Amino acid sequence: MIINVGIIGATGHTGEVLIELLLNHPNVKISRLYNSGKSLPNAQVISDVFPKFKNRLELICKKPDWVEIKKDCDLVFLALPHTVSMQFVPKLLSLGKKVIDLSADYRIKNTSTYEKFYKAKHQDKTNLKESVYGLPELNRPKIKTAKLLANPGCYPTCAILAVAPLLAVNFADPKSIIIDAKSGVSGAGKKLENEYLFSEIQGDFRAYKVNVHQHAPEINQLLSKISGKKVEVIFVPHLLPIERGILATIYLKKIPGAKLKVKSLVELYKKFYKGEPFIRIKPEGVFPRIKDVVKTNFCDIGIKDFGQNIIVIGVIDNLLKGASAQAVQNMNIMYKLPEVSGLL
Repeated sequence: MIINVGIIGATGHTGEVLIELLLNHPNVKISRLYNSGKSLPNAQVISDVFPKFKNRLELICKKPDWVEIKKDCDLVFLALPHTVSMQFVPKLLSLGKKVIDLSADYRIKNTSTYEKFYKAKHQDKTNLKESVYGLPELNRPKIKTAKLLANPGCYPTCAILAVAPLLAVNFADPKSIIIDAKSGVSGAGKKLENEYLFSEIQGDFRAYKVNVHQHAPEINQLLSKISGKKVEVIFVPHLLPIERGILATIYLKKIPGAKLKVKSLVELYKKFYKGEPFIRIKPEGVFPRIKDVVKTNFCDIGIKDFGQNIIVIGVIDNLLKGASAQAVQNMNIMYKLPEVSGLL
């Protein structure tokens, strides 16, 4: 099987990483590359934008062409800024194309919540209802039949995977979850803003969007579904002076009287994620670091159990498991390919 793939938003961080992954995928042909239609210059050879693709991919990246997409693409990845993807999804679906959207436009089901955090009116409520949240470890059956896949955010991927086993067995209190997360600067995308310049980031470390980050409602939505109870986490993200990677330290309290059916929390996590190709659980007393996962699709998790408290530490590469590689993992599931294809 060969999947003919198009990418809209090919010149950003996630677009670049997508191209790299798909060039090495045995079942993919990159057929078309596009920008958002607003970029200047209007058309660029992709190897001029990213010289590492010279003699590997010489497609022109230009304004989206619906005739080309209809003829040449089976699946389209949208590597676009938030609030932009919903301008493209209805047309792509009407052409019979499968869509994997890496923005937040189809993740949050409550449009009022989306509009509050993303400061834009949702323009495609019809397709939002049908979108499937693409966290493979927790939503694989629905991903298999998805036509519109909402690829998760980077912070939510790390946080949800780190906490899910505890909430699924009703062992941790869903009302007292504190997420202290740190990310490399590539998580902010390509922005020519002072606060993201090397001279401003190097040698510094700071919190931002304290408990008002746009990923909080996405985390709450999924953890509430897993728990069966309303979850509202305290979420504080920080900017690390590194290019990529996320480390989330999560503090939880045990539910009084709750009992485990296994000997330890490490055993619980290993049982919960048994057979998952991209989840690695650290031994008791061992904790992951960002270097363990950079440039991989793995999520590594370490657990500390003491008294009535639990600390869980999760790490991922924000551009891979937190974005482009997870999108490829979802594509593999949608097309019934080996889930690790192009990713190991």
